[in-house]
Parts: sequence; structure tokens; C-alpha cells
Amino acid sequence: MNSVARFGVGMQLGPQGLLWTATNMRGGILGRKRTPETPPHDPKLMVARVAHEYKAFLAALRLPDSASAGLALVGPGPIDQTDGSFKSTQTPETWSRFDMAKPLIAELEIPVRVENDANSAALGEFWSRQISRARTFACIYMNLGIGAGVVVDGALYRGASSNATELGHISLDPTGVSCFCGNHGCVERYAAPDAILGQAHQNEELKEQLAAAAGTLDTMGQFDYLARLAVRGNDTAATLIDVSATRLTHAALTLTNLFDLDHIVLAGPGFAVAGATFVSRLRSQLVASAFARHSHTITVELSSNPRDSAAIGAAALMLQSSVSPHRGTSKP
Repeated sequence: MNSVARFGVGMQLGPQGLLWTATNMRGGILGRKRTPETPPHDPKLMVARVAHEYKAFLAALRLPDSASAGLALVGPGPIDQTDGSFKSTQTPETWSRFDMAKPLIAELEIPVRVENDANSAALGEFWSRQISRARTFACIYMNLGIGAGVVVDGALYRGASSNATELGHISLDPTGVSCFCGNHGCVERYAAPDAILGQAHQNEELKEQLAAAAGTLDTMGQFDYLARLAVRGNDTAATLIDVSATRLTHAALTLTNLFDLDHIVLAGPGFAVAGATFVSRLRSQLVASAFARHSHTITVELSSNPRDSAAIGAAALMLQSSVSPHRGTSKP
């Protein structure tokens, strides 16, 4: 099969703007582009912007429209694939009632779908690493929030509405901090970047350093800054990153036991700087506590491209759907 004959395009919605990627049939990246402008609140303007940027992206890479397997728009969950909408608190509320896919299908005349960022990252890592379908695989994804995607027998596990394996909303403390999801004590409220930055601001030294950097950095930029301090030997910052890793590991252990996982990859911007700390903590916990630890080993790795993993996976999603329709791309 000619790996360049078909390509998929992924576009990730995030606090850092829009990230575009195009990949070929072998998972090779054909091109990448980031547009830092904040997405418009008006969904119709967003659709117009996506259509324009899609055409410009292909033109810049000299990729023919006829070879496109389609476009996947990915962002934080929950999503609704039945009406093509994003319903996350991290995206404009006006988007929750608007079908993003339908007008883009009409304008671009290609397949278009919406997808959860963690699911996209999971499929992209599974496909690009050429992991055997015999493995039970998971990708733990951290950006502003925390999620996961699980691949079983080569297909994404989707649940009833493609919003399965919401790792960030496993409760660590049923009487703990309330969460927007309606639960209490969710791991996201204790381990996600916002939560860790909140603890960092309680330390005067870190508070001053973060305040000095805050003028040019968004939440993820500040989390990167804190992680760099940890990597460079700041004990207080290192303790906070370890707190995040420890709390995330508790939820990951539950996910591992539920699905009997044997391969886990950590992906997403939250792991871009101090990912090694999270990998080390999770490996140790699974060796000591995974229910099936005496039956098989569990591989834990860091994504080779954690910041772009969801966008790369989105492109892979369209390619997989063109090769094996309905396998891991939508509910049968």
C-alpha cells in the first residue's frame, strides 16, 4: 500500500489555539501548523475559520484534496457524536448546541467528525506504535483536564456515547472537592494543572515566580514553568509535581485493574516537561499493586510527541475509518 496515497487531517481545539496535523497511512507526519488565536465563540465563525484553515493547510503542504481521508476535530469531552457538538466546560457554551461537522462536510466535501482528545491520542499512539491487537492498551491524556482512551482488540472502547474512560472523574474522596461533573473528589480536582498551580500559589516563593511569568503564560504555560523548576531541582516544585503524579497514579491503577491493561502511554501537554516523573511513579505503583501483576507485565511509556498526540491521533482516526469503516471510529 502506498503510504502517501491517502492522508488524514486532525485539528485539535485547545487553550493554546488550533493545532493542525496531517499524517500518512504509516503514521508519518506530513505537516504541522499551530494558529494561536483564540477560537471564536460564534460557532458559525468557527466553522468558517476551520474551512479556510483546512484549505490553506493542504495548499501549503501541496496535498491534493482528492487524497484526503477526512478531517477530525478533537477537543476535551464530553462530546456528542450524534449532533457533532462539543459540550465541554472548556469550549464556548454556544458550541454545545451546534453541529460542527455537518456544515464542514457540506463546505469541504469530505468526511468530518468530532472526537474526544483522549480517544484520539489513544488511537494515534496505538496505530503509530504498531501495537498488536492482542494487547489491551490505554493512553492517559493530560491537558487542562485528565482523560483516557482504551483500545481493546484494536478498537477504541467507546461506551454508550463515546465518552467512556473519563479518568479525571474517578473519585479519590467522595466527600472531597465538588466538581463540575456533579461528583466530588475527582482526581482532576487534585492532580490536573489548575489544581497543582493552586497549591503552588500557596507557597510564597513559587507564587512570586509564577506571578512574574503569568503575564505571558496561560495555565499550561505556567504548569510547564513549574515542571521545569521541578526538573531543575526546585524541591518545592518537585514535591507538587510528585503530588500530581501520585494522585493520578491512584486513578490509573483503578483503570488498569478494570481493563486488565498491559500497555499504557502517557500523552498530552501536561506530560511534556516532567513526564518522566509520572512514568516512574506509575511503573512503581503497578509493579507493587496491579491486580494481575503476577500474570503479566505492564508496559508504561511516555509519548514521543506528547503535545501533539491528540491532533496526530485525530488524523489517524480518519485514516483508520477509511481503511476499516466503523472499527474503533464510531459505535456500530
